[in-house]
Amino acid sequence: MSEEKSPNTMVSNDTELILKAQQGDMLAFEQLVYRYDRRVLSIAATYVNSAEDAKDIYQEVFLRVYRGLGKFELRSEFSTWLYRITTNVCLSHRSRRKRHAHSSLDSASEGEEESHGALPFASGVSSDQRAIETELSGHIEEALRTLSPREKLVFTLRHFEGYKLREIAGMLECSEGAVKKYLFTATRKMRKELKGVYG
Repeated sequence: MSEEKSPNTMVSNDTELILKAQQGDMLAFEQLVYRYDRRVLSIAATYVNSAEDAKDIYQEVFLRVYRGLGKFELRSEFSTWLYRITTNVCLSHRSRRKRHAHSSLDSASEGEEESHGALPFASGVSSDQRAIETELSGHIEEALRTLSPREKLVFTLRHFEGYKLREIAGMLECSEGAVKKYLFTATRKMRKELKGVYG
């Protein structure tokens, strides 16, 4: 995936920013965050379908990045390391929600959180069109809830975020074969759940 550009043209690559940040340069760290923050927030929002939860994940991701950056040895791409942290936080966030039985996606208030959902449709020109889009989005969200956490993460990273299988495998630290299996199972479940909606 192409990295997001920093407004500071003096520093053009991640390596320079990382080395400066490791030496305590907070401006360099802020530039790293700026370069990737929208992508991290997008992944989080796609996975949890809740604005508040997405923000929690976003903050946790960059807190872990800040704490771990000193040990980052540039053996892999920074983006791969960052997205690996992001996927791990997404998965652990779901586990925490289940353990503590906080308000789940099923009990989210109608409209409020779903309006921040990760399955955006193009804005319609009429209220009827928007109603149809909202209904379709609701059906897709219901179908996504039938997936396991890893199935959902793979499915959303592939179809909604546009990552390649190789990139997803790097994020999840698993083989491309495992990613393909998750994706196949997720796609089959989604088709089954949405059969009545899309024919």
